[in-house]
Amino acid sequence: MTVIGGPMEEQWVDDHAGPVVRPYAVTRGRARPVTGTFDLISLVTAIQSDVTPEAGLGPEHLAIVGLCQRMQSVAEIAAHLDLPVGTIRVLLGDLVARNMVQVREPRATSGLPDDSIFEAVINGLRAL
Repeated sequence: MTVIGGPMEEQWVDDHAGPVVRPYAVTRGRARPVTGTFDLISLVTAIQSDVTPEAGLGPEHLAIVGLCQRMQSVAEIAAHLDLPVGTIRVLLGDLVARNMVQVREPRATSGLPDDSIFEAVINGLRAL
């Protein structure tokens, strides 16, 4: 990555892709989604098939809706779009608020074993 221009005209350029937009610019400086927390393995599905650009939606929003025509995890979306997961979470919050995507959170484990099982395993390993 190289910097072009002087101090007054600083522009970040990727050698292959051209101008680079920083993640905070994509989210307009927001660090948290307006709704939801979105686990890495949460599954996202688009509710609408054809989305037209609206006020407040950027190309990244549209790319997420297009990508999620087939169910994708939050981690997969971040990988496909080459954006940080935090940025994807903020964008997903926007899309959920506009009812453009549906997010299925992973199921909570019904019950973890109690400590007595772990103690029995440790004692068994010590006995070896």
